[in-house]
Amino acid sequence: MSEAEFLVQRLELLKQIRNRGIEFNPFRYDVTHTLEELRELYGGETDNDVLNQVHVRIAGRIRSTRWHGRSCFAHLSGRETSLQVYARQDRLGKPAYKAFTSLDMGDVIGVEGTLFRTKTGELTVLIESWVLLAKCLLPLPERWHGLTDIEMRYRRRYLDLIANPDVRRLFITRAKILRFIRHFLDARGFIEVETPMMQPIYGGALARPFTTHHNALDLDLYLRIAPELYLKRLIVGNLEKVYELNRCFRNEGISPQHNPEFTSLELYQAYADYHDIMALTEELITRLVVELFGRPEIEYKGQRIQFTPPWRRIALRASLIEIGGLTEEQLEDENKLRSIAKELGIPTAEALGYGKLLGEVFERLVEPHLIQPTFITDFPVEISPLARRKRDNPDLVERFELFIGGLELANAFSELNDPFEQRHRFESQARQRAAGDEEAHVMDKDYVLSLLYGLPPTGGLGIGIDRLVMLLCDARSIREVILFPLLRPIEEPLPIPEDAPNSLDEIGD
Repeated sequence: MSEAEFLVQRLELLKQIRNRGIEFNPFRYDVTHTLEELRELYGGETDNDVLNQVHVRIAGRIRSTRWHGRSCFAHLSGRETSLQVYARQDRLGKPAYKAFTSLDMGDVIGVEGTLFRTKTGELTVLIESWVLLAKCLLPLPERWHGLTDIEMRYRRRYLDLIANPDVRRLFITRAKILRFIRHFLDARGFIEVETPMMQPIYGGALARPFTTHHNALDLDLYLRIAPELYLKRLIVGNLEKVYELNRCFRNEGISPQHNPEFTSLELYQAYADYHDIMALTEELITRLVVELFGRPEIEYKGQRIQFTPPWRRIALRASLIEIGGLTEEQLEDENKLRSIAKELGIPTAEALGYGKLLGEVFERLVEPHLIQPTFITDFPVEISPLARRKRDNPDLVERFELFIGGLELANAFSELNDPFEQRHRFESQARQRAAGDEEAHVMDKDYVLSLLYGLPPTGGLGIGIDRLVMLLCDARSIREVILFPLLRPIEEPLPIPEDAPNSLDEIGD
């Protein structure tokens, strides 16, 4: 049966329900409890004399029904749980009971009645009255056995959420992660701020932006690739501890770890350096894991990951030798390193500078093996235009990246606060951009101007929230943890026939 044919059949059922005197599609429905609240309040109560005194009004989507002549059991699903309801003809009357038994999988109903436990011990609502709140007019996937077509799951996420309770739980967990992060930072004196999504000059990362245009100002604007430069302006303005938990946009490819629109946490703390931020990151994520799982340990892609501090710290070059299998000689010789990059299939290896070569080779040879929490430190200046030079080695910067489960989760610096060096770095990036590097940082004169007023010693951190959720929910793709990931559009005709009613109110005699 096509969706259009199915729709016609369901509309006929609606007509029959209305002709029995049963109304549907009300403007609102008062509930006394959610299904989760009922289970929390009465899940441990076994005395039916007590339960029979509890009068409730609940609502949910029908996920199963079982008929027994003049009685019928059904399960309603809510956000995180389900609950059984019980209809009897002698309590509802024949028309209302007959209409109840004609309901379909996926219909949303409201139920009023009292609680009891069945002989098998299941908490149940004995229905005194019910109302059809929304009719499911199209077939649910595989009759509640789950939606398995990955493309369909992302395109019709509402169906994915209906059919797959694990998906609902994942996004509830995501909300808990965001709530915990905010609570953690607020308790340590950070304040949450909002900075522009549309920027006249994009910056804060090495990435390509999306471009838009403001008609009234006749001004090209860019969707932000990072909030960094605005947040550091706030540190100049004496706010001292700030964070933003919001969306960023990068005009780049799509992969299991990349979506053009993503959520990030960025924070900046005055009078701190990257060692302080490393300790903060370690504490934040460890406490988050314990909050979610009750212990500092998870499983990701079949591997146990232990979060008990201290986490491993290793310099970038040392990791290429110890984990990547390169030699000191290969790292010292740029031509040899370039040959290795070519063998690894790194595009444009011939044109990359030494610092970018190191970074690209690291991604191929080391990153996939960083399963346990690991801070990679001491990056080349060339690929870190906003980080402060390392105090004992000016060829490197005070920067770390955090890797867990083979995922890059965080990036942090001791922030560059020298306005003259920052201008010089921007000019160097501009030359790289002129030479064809589309991801090179652009000059931001206003940001340099702000540094002239004095940016105190500052530590900054960025965490990819989507990847963090991937890790903590054992998801294989970033699309799994974004409610509506970007997809190539396809044309899907609506399955509504030409002779369909103009509204649900027209259904019936």
